[in-house]
Amino acid sequence: MDKKKCYLLDMDGVLLRGSTAIPGAQQFIERLLVENIQFAVLTNNPMFTQRDLQHRLALAGLNVPHDHLFTSAMATAQFLNTQMPGGSAYVIGEAGLTSALHDVGYLQTESSPDYVVLGETTNYSFERISKAVRLVAAGARFIATNPDASGPSEKGIEPACGAMAALIQKATGIAPYFIGKPNPLMMRSALRFLGAHSEETVMVGDRMDTDVVAGMESGMETILVLTGVTTKDMITKFPYRPTIVVDSVADIEV
Repeated sequence: MDKKKCYLLDMDGVLLRGSTAIPGAQQFIERLLVENIQFAVLTNNPMFTQRDLQHRLALAGLNVPHDHLFTSAMATAQFLNTQMPGGSAYVIGEAGLTSALHDVGYLQTESSPDYVVLGETTNYSFERISKAVRLVAAGARFIATNPDASGPSEKGIEPACGAMAALIQKATGIAPYFIGKPNPLMMRSALRFLGAHSEETVMVGDRMDTDVVAGMESGMETILVLTGVTTKDMITKFPYRPTIVVDSVADIEV
């Protein structure tokens, strides 16, 4: 694979494993910065703002400038701004999502919103979910930041956005439109964020079913790292392949 001008990097499983930096990840980031290579670190988690994520990474020993971080919340805000500029939304989520929507001028309201936007939160409440169900049933368009059904926590597995979206879908019969990976829209949004073209960008991820397929469908070459959930033996089970496979980001030449 030719050396690329731009990189999209998944965060968990590529740069981090839990709250611990993957060996060689900081050195890889430093090489990108020194060589002035454009890159963005992607995450499907919409809970945190760019500076929140920068702090989380710093605690793990990864120094990533905040303006190199891109979330499904930011992609969601971009999408809504192109579909209905200056619209309104009933939002279930944390600061990462509410701030992103505020930044594009979206009004956040419970009164006849154009959209119901569901993200991640540690405080899902029956009252707010019920309100979302009533609004979607009444005609509000249903958007969810990411399809992940569960996620890890210090206590173990916890329900995530996809699980809550399924609850609302079951109650209303209306499916959400998911913005985050594996939707190629997430990749296209990140490319616009970078001001880059797919032909000059490579997607680096640890999952075949999200990172690799979304990168491939967006016209990018892909690098699968084996520091996350995918093993070499699992690759052959999929009908598509990454461009190359490496043990970790430390093995990527820029």
